Amino acid sequence: MCGIVGYLGQKNTKEILLEGLKELEYRGYDSAGIAVLSDGEFSSFKAVGKLVNLEEKTKDFVTDAFAAGIGHTRWATHGKPTELNAHPHVGANSAVVHNGIIENYAPLKKELQNEGVTFLSQTDTEVIVHQFEKNQKNSVNSFEAFKKTISELEGAYAILLVTKSEDDTIFFAKNGSPMLMGINAENEKYFASSDTPLIGQCSDVNYFEDGDYGYVNANEIAIFDKKGNKKEPHFTKLATNKLSAQKDGYRFFMEKEIYEQSSVISDTLLGRLSEDAIVLDEIDTSLFDGINEIKLCACGTSYHSALCASYMFERHAKIKTSVEVASELRYREPVLTQDTLFVAISQSGETADTLETLKMAKAAGLKTLVICNVDNSSMVRIADASILTRAGVEKGVASTKAFATQVVVFWMLSLYVARRNNSMQTEEIAEQISVLREIPKSVIVEDSMHERIKRLSKRYLHGHGFFFIGRDLFYPLALEGALKLKEISYLHAEGYPSGEMKHGPIALADPELFTIALLPKHLLYEKSKSNAEELSARDSTICAISPIEFDKADDFIKTKEQGHYMLEFFEMMVVVQLLSLEISIRLGNDVDMPRNLAKSVTVE
Repeated sequence: MCGIVGYLGQKNTKEILLEGLKELEYRGYDSAGIAVLSDGEFSSFKAVGKLVNLEEKTKDFVTDAFAAGIGHTRWATHGKPTELNAHPHVGANSAVVHNGIIENYAPLKKELQNEGVTFLSQTDTEVIVHQFEKNQKNSVNSFEAFKKTISELEGAYAILLVTKSEDDTIFFAKNGSPMLMGINAENEKYFASSDTPLIGQCSDVNYFEDGDYGYVNANEIAIFDKKGNKKEPHFTKLATNKLSAQKDGYRFFMEKEIYEQSSVISDTLLGRLSEDAIVLDEIDTSLFDGINEIKLCACGTSYHSALCASYMFERHAKIKTSVEVASELRYREPVLTQDTLFVAISQSGETADTLETLKMAKAAGLKTLVICNVDNSSMVRIADASILTRAGVEKGVASTKAFATQVVVFWMLSLYVARRNNSMQTEEIAEQISVLREIPKSVIVEDSMHERIKRLSKRYLHGHGFFFIGRDLFYPLALEGALKLKEISYLHAEGYPSGEMKHGPIALADPELFTIALLPKHLLYEKSKSNAEELSARDSTICAISPIEFDKADDFIKTKEQGHYMLEFFEMMVVVQLLSLEISIRLGNDVDMPRNLAKSVTVE
């Protein structure tokens, strides 16, 4: 979810870059930086944390002449969130910002180091600027050096680069990561990774296609496609509403965030997967020394992800795991022993009840770990270690991306501990990692699926409630599906373990009770199917979500044939999120606005 901005013109370049980065704050970041090239001289500034820190560093820096400027907000992938790892990365005479991941950076870096190049950061991005400067020595001009550099990179990228040899030029390249260019009547050129930094600055924009690269200067816009053919820019009018632009054409932020899950999960995985091991630079294996139990503590959606984690830790790492509701644990007198790793989970890192339980654990002398989306939050500062989910900012009331990325982090962490504890064979871990790589594809929203759910939603507007049922990991998913529906539709919904239906809840079954049954092919299908049949026999209206046709279902949402139950989990997660969204929209609700917002209060 990193952000890019660029500017070529005579206005206050520093302010334009900083204002552009502010418009990208909603995407999330842990550090930021800018570089300005004017009259053949570089000025570069970086800061960890919020943009206010970067503003403080640049408060005495003034730009009032023609300049080429680039800026960046970073989510740490390769290397921790430090100033050295923040962008822009600067070489002897050039600077670069980059979104994405350079997959072949390791061999390129090794070759450059063998040639005497010194690297200051742990990032993949720094390779780009040094490779470019190496190519400059054997190229007729800087553009040829840039072109050669791009041809040597493998992976996804959006790149802006400036160099002293052509200080009136910005070089750009786009492959797999978003980037666009804007212009205005004053012949200024702007770059950004989304529309919002350009609104109010530009009248027209060109959206680059994968493989595009080129350069701009005061007099020229040169764009080439991936085959090296020069192409004309295709400018379209820029929207004028920043909020609408942030929604990227979606009706609600929640809808946008459901669709974003594929890309943010990719961000969560970046730099953390090798062929047969999980790479978590944020933590040390000594964190688990002397640990015989893991205690997970959270609220709401994060509690549901913690429940998922309990299955994975015990299944993969063979370690005793318990899950606590933070608002309960906080007021109990729990037995906290020092052979327990205390794990707090929170999207914001500021959830009051969870924060207090973390303090309790610290006071009791437990080792602590936080799973969080916000670097430098209270929980991250207090805990012994933290793992960031990299979900970006969630503007929707009902959390979606946070749940998805938390579960992915827990899956990786369970494999990390399994390798440390030797509870899984290397080959088994490699197989799991192969499945992990497939998650971003499994959560892509297909138009046909979304249309099916839109049509179906009108059948579920009236009744006296919903059951969401599932077994094993699909039980926490049922809880999460029910919570999503309650939050935004204001209809009564409950999540249950499928096998518990016969122990009381089934007494409520009738045609006005809607049952959303999660029936994965690869995990306890026959038992889950039997539980759904029991409800059907008592006339509950059944909506089955499964890759296998279920003849007792009143409605059936067919999912894809997947090779692993975790891929089924993530696909069904998207289905229940979309179903809650569409039912709420049918009811006329503004799903981005909390109910009775004007009357809401914060307690504790």
